[in-house]
Amino acid sequence: MNTDMPQDENAWKEKLTPEEYKVLREGGTEAPFSGEFYKKDVDGMYHCKACGVALFSTEHQLDSRESDPGLQGWPSFSDLAVAEHVGLRPDDSLGMRRTEVYCKNCGSHLGHVFDEEVKGEQRKHYCINSVCLDLEEK
Repeated sequence: MNTDMPQDENAWKEKLTPEEYKVLREGGTEAPFSGEFYKKDVDGMYHCKACGVALFSTEHQLDSRESDPGLQGWPSFSDLAVAEHVGLRPDDSLGMRRTEVYCKNCGSHLGHVFDEEVKGEQRKHYCINSVCLDLEEK
């Protein structure tokens, strides 16, 4: 875990790239299929790019190509690896009702979670921005 976490937004701007800041601190979204982790290539644990806490395991990573077209193109997970590090809150921005996923440790925006049905089965679909994640390979 990152112990020298910035204490104000100016310090976050210095620590993060402009794209990372826009997504993590301002709730933005990266373009679909643009991030490095939207396909599962290796095994490991994803950590928050801003503060370093563990968030998602590749064990629960989904092949988003099986999902609704609107959910394709971002790293996707069916479950949390470390539930105490991930928070959920209502997000009514952009004229729609969604559930935001954020890092409880540093408050950074990670993405959104949706309920979906795939091949007749209901599941959670955590749609997370690649720019919010660091991968620690096994």
